[in-house]
Amino acid sequence: MSGESAKDRPALQAMINYARESDAFVFYSIDRLARDLKDIISTLVNKRVSISFLAERLTFSAEADDAFAKLQLQMMGAFAEFERNIIRKRQAEGISKTKARGVYKGTKKRVDREKVRQMKADDYSTYKIAEEMSISRMSVHRILNTEAV
Repeated sequence: MSGESAKDRPALQAMINYARESDAFVFYSIDRLARDLKDIISTLVNKRVSISFLAERLTFSAEADDAFAKLQLQMMGAFAEFERNIIRKRQAEGISKTKARGVYKGTKKRVDREKVRQMKADDYSTYKIAEEMSISRMSVHRILNTEAV
């Protein structure tokens, strides 16, 4: 999963919640853990867990007080956040340019909306439509509540 948000990564949250004193976590690189490292690392260090990053040769633990490692962590975290913001900006610019040219039309519709409407007209229940079309009932309702295009 993306390192953008630690909150949206259940395995990472489970690891943090499970962490016990004297555990040692080893990651290949800082950017593989998360974009916002400060909270994650401070939480783990407060639990007296050591965290090592192989590529950067950094280790954080409750016992170590390495000012250079802390500075490097803060700088790398800032660069990772900056990089993510640049990527978002470029992505938004690219989408707006392709929309202006009429090329970008969003994602392709995966459900035959007309078939859903026809099944409803044939007196199928929303449950039966959802089952037959392999979609959720919410999708059926959403399609039925929008105008036919």
